[in-house]
Amino acid sequence: MRLSQKYNIAFPALDRKIGDNNIIYFDSAATSLVPKRVADAVYNFDTKNKANVHRSSHLLGNESTEIMESTRETVKDFINANSTDEVIFTSGTTMSINTLANSFLNSELINDEQEILLTSVEHHANLVPWQQVTKNRNINLKFYEPKNGIIIIDELVELIDDKTKLVSITGQSNVTGQEIDITNLIKKIKEKNPNTFIHLDIAQLITHKKINAKDLGVDFLSFSAHKMFGPTGVGILWGRKDLLEAMPPFITGGEMIDQVSLEKTTFNILPFKFEAGTPNISSFTGFKEAINIIEEIGQENISKYTKELTDYALKEMRKVEGIEIYGPKDETHNSLISFNLGKIHPHDIAHMLNDLGGIGIRSGHHCAQPLMKQLGIRSSCRISFSIYNDISEIDKFIKTLKKIKGWLS
Repeated sequence: MRLSQKYNIAFPALDRKIGDNNIIYFDSAATSLVPKRVADAVYNFDTKNKANVHRSSHLLGNESTEIMESTRETVKDFINANSTDEVIFTSGTTMSINTLANSFLNSELINDEQEILLTSVEHHANLVPWQQVTKNRNINLKFYEPKNGIIIIDELVELIDDKTKLVSITGQSNVTGQEIDITNLIKKIKEKNPNTFIHLDIAQLITHKKINAKDLGVDFLSFSAHKMFGPTGVGILWGRKDLLEAMPPFITGGEMIDQVSLEKTTFNILPFKFEAGTPNISSFTGFKEAINIIEEIGQENISKYTKELTDYALKEMRKVEGIEIYGPKDETHNSLISFNLGKIHPHDIAHMLNDLGGIGIRSGHHCAQPLMKQLGIRSSCRISFSIYNDISEIDKFIKTLKKIKGWLS
């Protein structure tokens, strides 16, 4: 039984067919499917409410504001943050990191000739913003380039010195599937340099890893609703309150202001100074419901389930002649697998899996071109698992993959 069925979580997209095949969705690392409960929550808001927030005193406006702020409270509790002041709504992980990069670099938290440390494993969303914001500052962007894309914490920590002001790193690679021991990572970074700030991109990790912002010792977190059964267009930037207060806003306009004159503007208090304009209000109610679903199932249960699927898939895939699998060969490999099959182009494999078996996977560089170059490839196939997948789907995937190999090799 699928984990989603055990908890009676329905995903309507899985009722569709491609030809005679039921849809098999192996692309949750890109975005997860949406449960009916989440879709219903968004629909109910859009059809019965749809008023703006923090502006109007009428019933619908007050209800919308309550939905937004109760969702903020839910997120605060979900990651065990100290205060809702630390929970910033964004449009997704990419906007969260852009906000952090621009605000951090325009603050007094970092000085000229200091350094920001990234890895070559990062999604472009945790690389390109830092490249752009350091162009006009005398700030050095330094990279840890781990062999085969497998991060070894001690190697990364060796690169940290008294100039390292920020380490920005993924909690789980969207290419290799490696889960980083974030507790050990943070501990060792802070031991090496207590003045180094740490930002974790936990977009791939948050659905199956419990995060305790209070106890973890991390300074900033970013993640998206759409990878955790929620709607698109909403994400979170969490930061320590003292650090957020020391940073100027990135996007300016309505709502994020305190006083505006023709000569100058003063800014609102946290968290609102980072939330300019009308937010994606209808997505908040869906995001809240998605978090409720994750908490009902339990992140440990989700992790155990996806790990079982991953281990089984790896075992069966290694029996396919000519396959090359990228990622760790230990227990840190969870929920997603990247691979190539001989000289067959990944796009051909993806198209044929869809056409022959109704199987949806990702093919391409996965927004990680530096890692692709490091691995000596231009692209790969990627399968990824969630609570709505099962062993029988993996068996069908393997059978179809072997058929494709026979035809195209």
